[in-house]
This record gives sequence, structure tokens and C-alpha cells, in this order.
Amino acid sequence: MRAFFDPFLLGILISVALAFSFPHWAVCSSGEALDQVASLGISLIFFFYGVKLNPSQMKADLGNWKLHLTVQSVTFLVFPLLILLVYLIIPVEDYFNLWLGFFFLAVLPSTVSSSVVMVGLAKGNVPAAIFNASISGLIGLFVSPLWLSLFISSEETSFNLSQIYYQLLLEILLPVIVGLFLHQFLGSWANRNKFFLSWFDKSIILLIIYKSFARSFEMNLFSSISFQHLSGVGVGVLILFISINFISKAISKFFNFSIKDQITTEFCGTKKSLVHGSVFAKILLPASLPLGIILLPIMLYHALQLFVISFFANRYSRRVNMNQ
Repeated sequence: MRAFFDPFLLGILISVALAFSFPHWAVCSSGEALDQVASLGISLIFFFYGVKLNPSQMKADLGNWKLHLTVQSVTFLVFPLLILLVYLIIPVEDYFNLWLGFFFLAVLPSTVSSSVVMVGLAKGNVPAAIFNASISGLIGLFVSPLWLSLFISSEETSFNLSQIYYQLLLEILLPVIVGLFLHQFLGSWANRNKFFLSWFDKSIILLIIYKSFARSFEMNLFSSISFQHLSGVGVGVLILFISINFISKAISKFFNFSIKDQITTEFCGTKKSLVHGSVFAKILLPASLPLGIILLPIMLYHALQLFVISFFANRYSRRVNMNQ
């Protein structure tokens, strides 16, 4: 039941409310200082992410390749292809930014901590969940910008893929590698301070959310979106989640995965990372785009996946106990 009262969701609402009430904090001279804090915070998030990775554990989990391939295919292929299908069959020109928000959601990596926690609660394959959640973030560094370049490059001439990769390597991959090398020295410390590190991550994400929405409010970008459009985004997020959940189950049953591997496929394949979404929005998306609007789908999806997956986790836990 903890996920139903996740204070991080309350923090998101407060950040948006502050952005609405005090948008000038993000666009005046103090906005540059917030940018620097956010950039440093992003690098520290991924440094600690690398510290917490266990190289020997990841090496040991490489053997279950069919499960890993399925999870990553759902995350980086099935998700984007579903949203591209919508683009092909439904005219979205008048709502391109909202559609781009869904596409941005679709190309993001899976979550790390919540995926592992939920798989553990559901009595799924926890080592495989750790491997897939960890490797997903690294794959996303290269795959997500490629997907986004299909559309942003045509809309924004400032979208420079080589420059973006350089920034991703400098701000994200390099800190992960440094952290990975320091795992043997700092890994136990990171495990003892998981609570503090988790809230450090969330604080930086809340700062990025505040800045994104503040700039959108300051430019009055939400005035063009009606309550019906916002409701449509919510319904679209729900339909996307149900579709991906169904596809993940169908694939895992097709490959005759064990119950534990089915749980891992479903929980890891359907999850999307708000942490990566906030960070990637800052790095990958041009400032001229309405970042607040584009972040809406991933924020709603984040809340939905916490509620629904926590419900299924408890249900699957009882099912696994019955089969033991």
C-alpha cells in the first residue's frame, strides 16, 4: 500500500504548483544558477547509480538472454512503434507537442529502483530485474536520442545528435563509469544510505520539473490546452499502459517463461523512468519546445504505474505462494 501514498507524487504536484505561482524564479537571473545545480545534480545521480551497480552480479545474470532481450525489446521497440502507429493512422499535426510527449515517454528507459522493488514484492526474478533495470538506462543513452532525432531534427535545426551524445557521455555515462569503478569502495556505503540517495535523486528531478513547467507557464503555453485535451492525455496514458501490459504478458507466455520470469517481463517491460525523462528532457529537447507539456505523459504514466503495478505485485505474490 506504500505506493498509493508515495510522497514523491505529492512533491510533483507541489513543484507544478510552485511553477504556476512563481514561474519567474526559473526565467530570471536565478534561473542560470538553477540550471547549474540541476546539471551537477544529474551527474551525481548517475555517479551514485554507477556506485550501486554490482559488476559481478550483472555478469552472472547475462545467461538469461531470452528474458533480457524480451524486456529491452518491449521497452525500446514495442513502446515507440505503438506511438508511431498512432502518428500514422491519426492526424496529430494540431496536437504535435502532446503526441511528442507520448513519443518521448515511449523511448525512455525503464525504472531501476521501483522495478526491482515491485518484482521482489511480487516474488519474481529479482536478479533479472536488477540486470534489466540497470542495463536499460545505459541502452537508453544511445537509443532514446536516435528515436527522438526522427522528429525533433525536422522541427528544430538546433538538434545536433553528435553534440547531444557528447553531453550525455559527459554528464551521464562518464559518472556511471566512475561510480562503477568505485563500487568496491563505496558500494556498501551507498546501500546503507539508499534512503538519502533516493531523496537526493528525487529532489533534483523535482527541480527539473519545476523549471520545465515554470518556463511553460511563463510563456503561457498551457493556455492552448483545454481540460478535454488533458483528459485525453490521461486516457491515452491508460490505454498505452494496458496495451503494453497485454503485449508483455503475451510475449512471455509465447516463450513459456516461468511465472517468476513472466512477472519480471511484465513489471520491467511496462515501466518508464521519470528520472531519465526529466534528465533527458533537459539534455535532448530544445528549450524552444514546451517542456512542461511534453513531460505531462511521463508524469501521469509514472503515477499510474506505481498504483497499478503495486496492486498487481501483491496479487502475484499470493499466486506465486500458492504455486510453491
